[in-house]
Amino acid sequence: MPKIKTHKGVAKRIKKTANGKLKSKKAFHSHILTKKSPKKKRQLRKKKILSKDYQARYKKVLPYK
Repeated sequence: MPKIKTHKGVAKRIKKTANGKLKSKKAFHSHILTKKSPKKKRQLRKKKILSKDYQARYKKVLPYK
């Protein structure tokens, strides 16, 4: 049986935590930052834990991570 290929686009964006959950960068923090408040920009710096639906979907395309 052949190996399952890792989806490289997802692999570059998603990291796994020690407990096996998946985390990623939050959206809306790449440009047009002048109109966003300092509080909003500070909150966007943190990583987010993906929801259960997304975790199940991404674990299929990241078999060896």
